[in-house]
Amino acid sequence: MKFTDAFLRKVLLAGNYIKEADLKKAEEDSGNRRSSLLDYLLAEGFINQTILGQAIAESYKVIFADLNVNPPTKEQIVLINEETARKFRVVLYELKKAAEKSSFLKNAIAPFDLKSLKSKETEVVIATDNPDQADLHIELGKLFPEKKISLAFAFSEDIDKILSSYEKTIQTRFSAIIQSGTRIAPEILDTVFIDAVSLRASDIHFEPGVSDVLLRFRIDGVLHDVGRLPREYYENILNRIKVQSGIRLDEHYAAQDGAMQFRKDQTIIDLRVSVVPTVEGEKVVLRVLSLYVEGLNLGDLGFSPENQKFMEESADKPFGMILVVGPTGSGKTTTLYALLKMLNQSDVNITSIEDPVEYKMKGVNQIQVNLITNLTFAKGLRSIVRQDPDIILVGEIRDQETAEIAVNAALTGHLLMSTFHANDAATAIPRLLDMGIEPFLLASTLELVVAQRLVRKICTHCRYSVALSDEDIAKKYANLKTFFPNKSYTLYQANGCDVCGHSGYHGRTAIFEVIRVTPEMQNLTLKHPATQEIWKLAREQGSKTLFEDGIEKVKSGTTTLEELLRVAEAPQ
Repeated sequence: MKFTDAFLRKVLLAGNYIKEADLKKAEEDSGNRRSSLLDYLLAEGFINQTILGQAIAESYKVIFADLNVNPPTKEQIVLINEETARKFRVVLYELKKAAEKSSFLKNAIAPFDLKSLKSKETEVVIATDNPDQADLHIELGKLFPEKKISLAFAFSEDIDKILSSYEKTIQTRFSAIIQSGTRIAPEILDTVFIDAVSLRASDIHFEPGVSDVLLRFRIDGVLHDVGRLPREYYENILNRIKVQSGIRLDEHYAAQDGAMQFRKDQTIIDLRVSVVPTVEGEKVVLRVLSLYVEGLNLGDLGFSPENQKFMEESADKPFGMILVVGPTGSGKTTTLYALLKMLNQSDVNITSIEDPVEYKMKGVNQIQVNLITNLTFAKGLRSIVRQDPDIILVGEIRDQETAEIAVNAALTGHLLMSTFHANDAATAIPRLLDMGIEPFLLASTLELVVAQRLVRKICTHCRYSVALSDEDIAKKYANLKTFFPNKSYTLYQANGCDVCGHSGYHGRTAIFEVIRVTPEMQNLTLKHPATQEIWKLAREQGSKTLFEDGIEKVKSGTTTLEELLRVAEAPQ
């Protein structure tokens, strides 16, 4: 659900959730930053999702139901039939004695007790994103006769997650589509894309085999088998993807790339398409891209306060170069766009050249690399410099020519940000020098190097604590003893639940390694140093490794040791 600025102003001021002076400042600053008022209020900490929900609920004269903090069980969900649930967008949230005060106000929900539904004294609390719907009370009265019914407000995206619980397995839906015999390819693709969005998939894989095609989703960085399709229907599905993404239909033996957009009802997603020939046929991988940046800020990405300060100080400088390094899919572009969002003021000219443009940001002039028209990173960057930019984002430094232009742009009064493939922050400097960049140019332009990886976050709905002694840790993780010097620690695990798909993880955060280019680092760069020399100096100046940053997130309960070891190498 989208909220207008006028509506936000009304509900926040009515409930005294924000001072009018702060709101006026937020309206001015959000206009200068070319962001929505809601994004600005959330990013700057004036409000949070809970406060927003409570304010909106008060405007409807109902209570706020946070379906993330207190997710309803399947047992609760199915007590409202699917037709009614979808028509009125409702979910049974709580059963309580009619006389007792709502436990929402205490931010604690009593365990759901189905037996209490039979009692006439039971009050039924229904969550919906539109409590003012006509005929809603009449319809609910039919479902729960002789019960007192009260409503609660819930966010639309949370209601959507609940409504997905009514869906049958994707394999069952595939079978039903095939049996219908009409619009098989379009219906199957619609089903795949809608499921991918609801499950937060970043990539969709169609992998042809001898007799069928395996469908897989990458969720939180891990691939999951989703379903299988009979091979005879794959050609039509493949051709539909090719047509919509501008890929040649008559080419079956060469790799091809394209882009397409999926629209259905309120769902709109951009997809980057890659088709490659395999021995069993053409494999398709679709990367799910974001149409716009929503809620991106450095504080939410996983930066420690110290590293966030270094990022902000470097970004505030009028010129220089900031590099974010790491493998494909490690969140580098997201980090740079969080910086761009902070810098996106009305008095600066920001231009980017990317392949592909993954985020759409108002106020940024975004250029898509196009090899067909010979618009490469290097040629595009040359043109950008003549467009009077203040800030330049280069999607990736891939070759010597791009690196040289980028360094010169940073030297001549532009703040340049880019990504670079390197295993760690210390490796980036020797690699750039090996590409032919003059040491004195690199030393005078490079401001900050950030390496990062993504780790899965523990599901907060099924997380539990585990008390471990230093001996327990030493037995299981002998080489990690130095990271756990105390006698005892409380770490966290997760059982797995419906919210996290029984994986124990829900969402991702990043671990970081940050190297500042201080005067001492500049002098060292002039000597064409090895990676070990750079890291030795960075360590003396307070830099932490990716693994050390990850250990802090393990101790805080953000992720698990097993997940950290999966992503980052432990010291030997």
